[in-house]
Amino acid sequence: MKKSAVRPARPEREADQHLAAEEPSVGEMQRADRASLRRVTGLSTELHDVTQVENRRLRLEYVVLVGVWTEGDSAQAEESLAELGRLAETAGSTVLDGVVQRRDKPDPATFVGSGKLRELDGIVRAAGADTVICDGELAPGQLRQLEEKLQVKVVDRTALILDIFAQHASSKEGKAQVELAQLQYYLPRLRGWGEKMSRQAGGRAGAGGVGTRGPGETKLETDRRAVHKRITKLRKELGGMRTVRGTKRGRREENGTPSVAIAGYTNAGKSSVLNQLTNAGVLVEDALFATLDPTTRRAVTPDNRAYTLTDTVGFVRHLPHQLVEAFRSTLEEVTRADLLLHVVDGADEAPFEQVTAVREVLSEIAEEHGATLPEELLVVNKTDLVSPAHLAELRQLLPGALFASARKGEGIGALQEVIADRLPRPDVFVRALVPYARGDLVARIHAEGELVGAEHTEEGTHVHARVWADLAGALEPFAAAT
Repeated sequence: MKKSAVRPARPEREADQHLAAEEPSVGEMQRADRASLRRVTGLSTELHDVTQVENRRLRLEYVVLVGVWTEGDSAQAEESLAELGRLAETAGSTVLDGVVQRRDKPDPATFVGSGKLRELDGIVRAAGADTVICDGELAPGQLRQLEEKLQVKVVDRTALILDIFAQHASSKEGKAQVELAQLQYYLPRLRGWGEKMSRQAGGRAGAGGVGTRGPGETKLETDRRAVHKRITKLRKELGGMRTVRGTKRGRREENGTPSVAIAGYTNAGKSSVLNQLTNAGVLVEDALFATLDPTTRRAVTPDNRAYTLTDTVGFVRHLPHQLVEAFRSTLEEVTRADLLLHVVDGADEAPFEQVTAVREVLSEIAEEHGATLPEELLVVNKTDLVSPAHLAELRQLLPGALFASARKGEGIGALQEVIADRLPRPDVFVRALVPYARGDLVARIHAEGELVGAEHTEEGTHVHARVWADLAGALEPFAAAT
């Protein structure tokens, strides 16, 4: 049975009544106001139809969100918590409530401080929640303290994103990347309770039998060793997949096929843009991190030049560094591309913050590999959902960007023209008489180069074309017969 998000107000505790009897000073009131929990309205995502959450491996959980506002204004803090709510909904949870606390920095012990922890406990019990999700990455000690005090499951932003990735990854590489990120995150957070932490039996009194007596080791140590072994194995597997990916990319580069990478914030519409440009038919869903596995498809410019288009994993504010590390080989596709299509959600309330978040991660990856990012083309998507006034504001905020609606196909033609204009062109001009028996070379000219002119003669096809260096070498034996 679905729980209601509305609960009767809890009675005041005796300590609260005692504090209310004391008259606080002006300074105390100001400090209390700055440190108080602020209720964020409009966050409830309780579903009226359970079928709206399909393909979820976890049961529906009833959650309360909590954030600590340390910088920026209150609007930014509430937007961050609202995004956390959308992440929780994507993971299959029902958001009952959300609060934000103003602090100079998160409390090192309990994230929100002992006093506010008591208030949070009351909110959790009044709402009937079974999980608390914190808008930030919790230290192992903070996680343990919160769960002990609140007596409900506590999850931080990083664990939530990792859970979504685990639900949506489908390819072998994607699953391995997500598992590696999860193990790296959970390794310092491994804990044990009661009998699980007991040592193996030692001496003659031990009941474990031969091979189990002696000082032994804790269950925690055994778990850590197993996790380390699994991490090592996953890294080797991903290393092999990275080699395969590099081989395929090298083959495309040898053929001189230009490449375009699509990057952007999660749910900005990258898959929709890919479908419009290539008819790829990849999954399109109005959910965060709907697709994780990179997709590479062949596309053709309006002037009939072939290029590859690669859709990469979406980004989000404070993207866990474990994910950046695990998906590094995938994100390298961006640094090796000839053009970067940066898709922006025009309907979002803070699109420029999304652009900044994506650029920061890509710059970090490029710097670590000593590479430079390719030319960037901003594509503001979902213009059909934007008011004319907001659209005019976006044009001023993001000069040089293209505006499109992938869902309706608006602006896609202009996008194709700009891509064709910015892609590198073949730089070798050839004239050759290609025998009819070598029709494969003529086909390659059509697919990889620019055919300037062609004339069919008795000896073969007389072609004038611009091609890449490798194809020019293949045509060289026939150049003398021109």
